[in-house]
Amino acid sequence: MDLMKHLEPHVLIPLNIGGLDVSITNAVLTIWIACALVFLTMTLAGRMGKLVPKGLQNMMESLVSFAKNTLVVEIMGEDGLVWFPFIATLFFFILFCDLLGLVPKMFTPTSNINVTATLAVIVFFCSQGAGILKHGIGGYCSTFVPKGMPGGIAGLVLKGFMIIIEIISMFARPFSLAVRLFANMTAGHLVIMVFISMIFMFQGTIIKIFITPTSVVMAVVMMAFEIFVSVLQAFIFAILASIYISLAVHPEH
Repeated sequence: MDLMKHLEPHVLIPLNIGGLDVSITNAVLTIWIACALVFLTMTLAGRMGKLVPKGLQNMMESLVSFAKNTLVVEIMGEDGLVWFPFIATLFFFILFCDLLGLVPKMFTPTSNINVTATLAVIVFFCSQGAGILKHGIGGYCSTFVPKGMPGGIAGLVLKGFMIIIEIISMFARPFSLAVRLFANMTAGHLVIMVFISMIFMFQGTIIKIFITPTSVVMAVVMMAFEIFVSVLQAFIFAILASIYISLAVHPEH
């Protein structure tokens, strides 16, 4: 059984517009569902408006408060609250995409490098845009070189090296964001599929009596662990996005 084929999106509705393949796949469908769930969950929780929150309202208020304080205020300060809608949207969207992948017959969008790369590129442009808006193009470019650099030819060479390192570091950030989320979500699903596949691999043999219950138990354990990983990866992606924006706005930190 080719496990990697089960981690690839499948075309549901073939669609080609002007030579551009815009087919609707199960990955696209899952992204739409994740967007709808984020919108509906936030809307329903917000409209409850109870003084003493319970159930959905209590859970969402706790998560929003966590995102506000931990992902934004503690990193960017009160001035960074302007980025709260963006960071919170990233967190909840990735979280719902991760969790939907654990539902049978659903696809995990974040196990597709195209999805994670797109999110990483959005963060990259937002961070660069934030730095340029704060300091101007010239001022932002000047932050690539630390203050107090020596003068002369040696200092000029050193500044050149520092600029090259900063540029490499700047482009490495979206790459690491995309690969980290993609690799973690893919690896978890591969492990689950390996355990489930063992049931069929040993079908018709005497050891299936021992393999089947063990595989089922391990698959369930891994599913539970994947819930934790889903929350953790959404948190890591969002907090790194917040850090990158903060570094662009406040390079001295």
